[in-house]
Amino acid sequence: MSRGDEICCAPQNIVELWNVSTRPATARGGFGLTTAETDRRVRLIERVFTILEETPAVYLEWRRLVVNYSVVGVQVHDARIVAVMNLHAVTHVLTLNSPDFSRYAGIMCVAPDQV
Repeated sequence: MSRGDEICCAPQNIVELWNVSTRPATARGGFGLTTAETDRRVRLIERVFTILEETPAVYLEWRRLVVNYSVVGVQVHDARIVAVMNLHAVTHVLTLNSPDFSRYAGIMCVAPDQV
């Protein structure tokens, strides 16, 4: 943001954040936060980031991606994020999972330690 970049977030990112945040800390990858604390964090994200609009076109783009890239299993969620990115001409994704996104043409992966 200090460089003038616009930071965006797909609604799918918020859904997945809510999932992992409210999952018990004893469960795989869970943070064990309350819904109130998770809501506070989501409201902060909503204030700071641009939340990209989802339209019916997202589904069509997602379908195109999962077929063209033979996406299977849990990676269908990442394809949905890419669908939103494509429709909003977003080219860079901040991720800890570069391999999950690197298959998509035009998508540049950025690791948190690179910013």
